[in-house]
Amino acid sequence: MTVKRNFFVIINPVSGNGHGKRVWQKIQPKLNLYYNITFCFTSHQNHEIDITHEALKNGHKHFIIIGGDGTLNNFINGVFSQQNIDTKSITFGIIPIGTGNDWVKTHGISKNINKALDIIINNKTNTQDVGCINYLNKNIQNKYFINLAGIGFDGLVVNIVNKNRTFGKLTYILGAVKGLFKYHFFETRISLNSEVITSKACFMIQIGICKYTGSGMQLTHLANPKDGLFDITIATSFYKWDIIKNIFKLFNGKIVKLKHVKTFKTKRLVIETSNKNTYFQADGEQIYSGKIEAFILPNAIQFYS
Repeated sequence: MTVKRNFFVIINPVSGNGHGKRVWQKIQPKLNLYYNITFCFTSHQNHEIDITHEALKNGHKHFIIIGGDGTLNNFINGVFSQQNIDTKSITFGIIPIGTGNDWVKTHGISKNINKALDIIINNKTNTQDVGCINYLNKNIQNKYFINLAGIGFDGLVVNIVNKNRTFGKLTYILGAVKGLFKYHFFETRISLNSEVITSKACFMIQIGICKYTGSGMQLTHLANPKDGLFDITIATSFYKWDIIKNIFKLFNGKIVKLKHVKTFKTKRLVIETSNKNTYFQADGEQIYSGKIEAFILPNAIQFYS
């Protein structure tokens, strides 16, 4: 007789405009056929971090996340902000039901609930890098990300989107349009690969592990989640008309070929910004701004794919 493995399921009931609870009710009977299931619903912002800490303390190593990129990001922060269990021994699968679902696009994980569940049941695992953001001038706990972090325009869009996700997949496009009328250039100093890059009119900085952000935008050039390197995009002097006439290039990846855009590969970088109102985001979640060091944790997490 095959012994069932123990799985801990974290469900965001409001993810996907309230779709999370219904998805859980649909897949729970099938999960019970294969695994011993413990589950918990999130009830407030960042609750996934506390749930993950408690589950790991209780010896759980296998997780299923039912939610979107934000739910996954909080789980990752829960994993990497604890010392009870070696992070490389933890595995997770995801049933993607969020607004953007950008991380799963890189790995070809289906947004179809049954197909995503079958990926977990098939028990084939993969690994990828994880990014860490260390605040150098503030007493703030490190932040971790698994997809992409950004500073500037896309951070502003995340701020707008997180206030209202009513329009589903159109939410990010509408957020970008609103952002056109609110964004401001910021002054920055970036240190990477023994090089210092300065700009008084920075529009956006992207720190990529995976390929997609903002519900399908491609703002990095050669993102590879397993190469131990960030894919960096720095865009400067982008005015409203520049964005409007190049809007489709945000989604097909050609934005990185424009003359005001530079791309780099690096394991580590330090970013300083002068404008206190500059927005920072990681995996579509707004985070604190400040002087940061970002560095890569190579092949640091296992997942089902």
